[in-house]
Amino acid sequence: RLVDAGVREVNLISQDTIAYGRDLPKIGDEGARADLADLAAAVADVPGLSWLRLFYLYPEKMTDDVIDLLANHDRVVPYVDMPLQHAADGMLRRMRRGHGGARLRDVVTRLRDRVEGLTFRTAFIVGHPGETDAAFQRLCDFVQQAEFDHVGVFTYSPEEGTHSATLDDERAVPAAEAAKRQRELLRLQRKIAKKRRKALHGQEIQVLVEGESDESEYLLQGRHAGQAPEIDGQVYLSLGEAVSELALRPGDLVGAVVRSSAEYDLAAEVVRVLQPAYRPPQSVKLRVVK
Repeated sequence: RLVDAGVREVNLISQDTIAYGRDLPKIGDEGARADLADLAAAVADVPGLSWLRLFYLYPEKMTDDVIDLLANHDRVVPYVDMPLQHAADGMLRRMRRGHGGARLRDVVTRLRDRVEGLTFRTAFIVGHPGETDAAFQRLCDFVQQAEFDHVGVFTYSPEEGTHSATLDDERAVPAAEAAKRQRELLRLQRKIAKKRRKALHGQEIQVLVEGESDESEYLLQGRHAGQAPEIDGQVYLSLGEAVSELALRPGDLVGAVVRSSAEYDLAAEVVRVLQPAYRPPQSVKLRVVK
């Protein structure tokens, strides 16, 4: 019904998306449960859908089936949102993540090796009780080596009822120091982000048109597959000579050559229309139930 109403992109998101299916009854002779790979494949196979994106895939639960789907299904965008939280073994234990730094590096390597054109978004927490200068440096080294596309950095704040809130006060990181570490890690990531955006210059990318630009009345804006809605930046679009007479609409999927970039955004020239926006039948009505 969403596709019949003109929706071109679906994002699956929950607190722990990769755990989908673990509360479902077993089916079949082998007693298997449906999992996230089954769900994602079924949604992506709906005729008319262009992109399916998965959020919150935790490293300790990443399966080969999900990786294969990201690598091989032409409608499941090669985009991973995986909150890694930290990279130092001691900090991961204190955060009760259930894995160490070696596991994180292994998962990142597996994904990079098997998923062509992967966009990797992650998030880290700095200033957690017990985070030493050495542990923070280990995190910085990891970010430098992994070269993530998008990184969120948050300073620790205690949450009532969590294990971290019970840790000894003498291990607390002063708020000023936590904020300093946040700025330092974000400054490091900005350099990486600019480098990765610049590598796209001259390449043709697929862009989903969203409408008129919020920067200029003479431009359109949209997103490529490596940009999730609202959090990853925009592609600002001008029309190339071959398509200068076209009236592009929200929902059009176009090919655009990247001409320049900023920290998070791209500027590109539309050179062709790949899929025109879907025109829903007049009889279709989508009722939203709150």
